[in-house]
Amino acid sequence: MGNGVQEQRGALKQGEVLPRDSSQSEDPKQTRSVLNSLLSGALAGAVAKTAVAPLDRTKIIFQVSSARFSATEVYWLIYRTYLKDGFFSLWRGNSATMVRVVPYAAIQFCAHEQYKGLLGGYFGFQGKALPPLPRLLAGSMAGTTAVIVTYPLDMVRARMAVTPKEMYSNILHVFVRISQEEGMKTLYRGFTPTILGVVPYAGLSFFTYETLKKLHAEKSGRPKPYVIEHMAFGACAGVISQTASYPLDVVRRRMQTAGVTGHTYGTIIGTMREIVAEEGVIRGLFKGLSMNWVKGPITVGISFTTFDLTQSLLAKLHQMGYTAR
Repeated sequence: MGNGVQEQRGALKQGEVLPRDSSQSEDPKQTRSVLNSLLSGALAGAVAKTAVAPLDRTKIIFQVSSARFSATEVYWLIYRTYLKDGFFSLWRGNSATMVRVVPYAAIQFCAHEQYKGLLGGYFGFQGKALPPLPRLLAGSMAGTTAVIVTYPLDMVRARMAVTPKEMYSNILHVFVRISQEEGMKTLYRGFTPTILGVVPYAGLSFFTYETLKKLHAEKSGRPKPYVIEHMAFGACAGVISQTASYPLDVVRRRMQTAGVTGHTYGTIIGTMREIVAEEGVIRGLFKGLSMNWVKGPITVGISFTTFDLTQSLLAKLHQMGYTAR
């Protein structure tokens, strides 16, 4: 075998190269694609969540309390927090958010790219835009995959957001205290409504964004939108997806923080009934939604825009490196 290769090499003329094995060239390409998606997704999640962290923390505080929500109350809560604990206290719990969001966003975006490829191959649309149903399914599957892997970190973030600094000193302290005082299964309290909520949220989010990009390319003739157009498409995706899944998000937060708020929420239906009985449908299950209409479009817009721009940048850097060689 070795002699055959040597003979083949000897028969090559000057300037010719051996043909590459397609399977060998595909493996590094696939690996690079996965790594690029993970890196781009991680950066997208970190930038987007840090930008809206004060609003996110304020929203969680209202979600888990029976206090009436209004723009005025939001302002005074943020202002009192600033006066009492300082400017950076508005980002309290953001370290836990980053620990969760970075892997969550990385896994979600990477999984979405992989599911798009798999579903494209299955339905005969490999390398093309998916039809509506597979497009929706790819987003839902990506969100579900990310939640399953990172859920305990979301639980920790919710606890840190609604408790004073004296109760939990850091992320590890939250894990230790919950495990010792409430049991390990508490780390997955609220998991079911999270999964039920992420299916429409992630599905509609990716579906809306991908659909708007597809329609834009067809109408404008430009395959890649401008940055402001990326932001607009992401904002639309954020409004639609967060509105559809918001009641389950409220239920999830109530169940996650039950151990520190004095309530004993046990089931999804029971939690919903208690919220509606005490606060009503709109003021209970949709409490803080108007804030999400401000925060959500910004978050999703920044996230999708950062992901696409980072993907493009990494592709250009790779091309430049390849060309240089």
